Amino acid sequence: MSTVQAIRIFLFYLLLSTSALLWCSLSFFIAPFLSFKARYHFINVNWCRFAVWLTAVMLGIRYEVSGAENVPKQPCVILSKHQSTWETFFLSCYFEPLSQVLKRELLFLPFFGWAMAMLKPIAIDRDNPKAALKQLAKQGHERLEAGIWVLIFPEGTRVPAGQIAKFSRGGAALAVNANLPVLPIAHNAGEFWPKQGWGKRSGTIRVVIGPPMYAEGTGPRAIVELNDRAYAWVEQAQRDIGALPASAPASEAAAPF
Repeated sequence: MSTVQAIRIFLFYLLLSTSALLWCSLSFFIAPFLSFKARYHFINVNWCRFAVWLTAVMLGIRYEVSGAENVPKQPCVILSKHQSTWETFFLSCYFEPLSQVLKRELLFLPFFGWAMAMLKPIAIDRDNPKAALKQLAKQGHERLEAGIWVLIFPEGTRVPAGQIAKFSRGGAALAVNANLPVLPIAHNAGEFWPKQGWGKRSGTIRVVIGPPMYAEGTGPRAIVELNDRAYAWVEQAQRDIGALPASAPASEAAAPF
């Protein structure tokens, strides 16, 4: 990494963290008086758009989206590949309002976590998988009925670029029980914003939105089939954009939800 690039990355994180502190602090005084949709737009959409813009300006990481015509009008369950922090920013402002499945510990972070708590996330305890599945089923269904997108990273955690992990069935189960589709999303953000370390590489992230996928029937078999179909689509899409080698094996899933 060159000295210039290291300085740009340092300034990027400085500006990103400072903006988060200021924006989250401001949100405490304004957001509680807004409706949920207005609150979501004020807190999450505005700041996440800034984060994506800052990433492009400071680090030269831009993006292009294909498959935007596949996005249904009615909110559903989003099953996205997870490689970095970038897609969290991007998806949070591309789909609104959106409820994200996340570790409940994140809500305890000063300022950022407190603001996140006002956005109706599904904050699960990863140390208690059974309770997490029940919580996802209950709160996820409530969010969908309220017209809120539900974002799930079915691999359970960020998976390094060039790899793919098995999909947990929680998202597919949620979609089947709500009689709604899953919307698969593939991307190669990890090639430019790696899972580990501070290093970043300029380039264009390719985001591919797949067709909405409905279950063929109901019950456990329909859930398994839908989950396998979504996984197969994401895996093939990752290969098509060059983000997954032809012989890349699937790694183990990080969590059963």
